[in-house]
Amino acid sequence: MDLGKAVWRKASRSTVQNDNCVEVAGVSNIVAFRDSKDPNGPILLVSRADFGHLAQTLKNS
Repeated sequence: MDLGKAVWRKASRSTVQNDNCVEVAGVSNIVAFRDSKDPNGPILLVSRADFGHLAQTLKNS
């Protein structure tokens, strides 16, 4: 999968001083995750449905 044109974003609650962030990018029917400190490192890919389930689970906890 080509993520060269992906638009990565951090959570709105992230601060400039804190680089311990996860960035996400939506590409087609996939959501990609990466560590903001290591943008060239590993990327986790999940379906949009799985991402929605994860987000809902986090909201409920």
